[in-house]
Amino acid sequence: MARSARRLPTAQGTSLAALLWDVDGTLAETERDGHRVAFNRAFAQMGLPWHWSPTHYGRLLRVTGGRERLLAAMAEEADPPELPAEREALARELHRLKNLCYAECVRGGVIELRPGVAALIDEASARGLRQAIVTTTSRANVQVLLGHCIGAEWAARFDVVVCAEDVSAKKPDPQAHRRALDALRCPSACTLAIEDSRAGASAAHAAGVPVLVTRSAYFPDDPIDAAVAIGPGLHTREGWQPPAAPGRARRITLDDLIDWHERLRPVTGRA
Repeated sequence: MARSARRLPTAQGTSLAALLWDVDGTLAETERDGHRVAFNRAFAQMGLPWHWSPTHYGRLLRVTGGRERLLAAMAEEADPPELPAEREALARELHRLKNLCYAECVRGGVIELRPGVAALIDEASARGLRQAIVTTTSRANVQVLLGHCIGAEWAARFDVVVCAEDVSAKKPDPQAHRRALDALRCPSACTLAIEDSRAGASAAHAAGVPVLVTRSAYFPDDPIDAAVAIGPGLHTREGWQPPAAPGRARRITLDDLIDWHERLRPVTGRA
C-alpha cells in the first residue's frame, strides 16, 4: 500500500529523508509472546500434537515467513502430511488460523510497541521525514498491531506500507526495501532502515539502504556485517556502538539517527 509520496523538506542540515521501519522485533517484540503463542493455539485448534517452545521457536525464526516456517518445521513434527501438496494446504490453513489467534493476542494487550519507538515515530513526523513500514509479515498482522498500538489512523503516519503480500520474496531478499524506495521516490542513501536481525539488515544492505540495528529478544547476538549503529533498543542511550552523543534525552532521538547517518561509518556486531 503506497500513498503518493509527499514532497516534504528533509530534516534540517542532513540528507536523511526517510525512515524504513521493520515490524516484528523492531517496532514490537511480537515473536515469543505473540506469533509463537498464536501458532501453538492454531495447532491445538486443528487437533495437532505440536507445540513450539520459546527456544525451539527461536531456532525456527531463522526461516523468514510464517507459512515458510511451518513448512520447514513439518519434517521435525509428529506425523506430518506425506505429500507436498498436503503439507502446503495444511501450512496455509494453519497460517490463517495463526493470524486470527495473533490478532486476539494483540487486542488482549499482550504486545505493545517497544519503548522509544512511538517517540521516534512522532519526532520524525514532526520534523518532516517520510516514514515507511517495510516488512515481510502479513498485512493483517501489521494492521492489527499498529491499529492497537497507534490507533485507527495509524496508516496516516506512514507514506508507504510494504507487506508480505506486496513481494514475491521475503527478507533477506531486498525486494521489500526496493519496493518502498520506488514508492517513496527517495534515493537509498537518503534513507535509514531500522531492523533487529541479520536477515533484515542484509535485505536493506542489498537494496543500498543504510541500517540501524536495535537488538531484539530473539536476535540479541545476531552477527551484523555492517550498520551505522547497533544497540539494545531505542529506549536507552547506553550500550550503542558507536556511542550516542552525550547531553541529549535518555532515549535515542532523531538527532542521534541523523548523526550516525551522516557519518556512514558501518560497524559490525558479532556474537
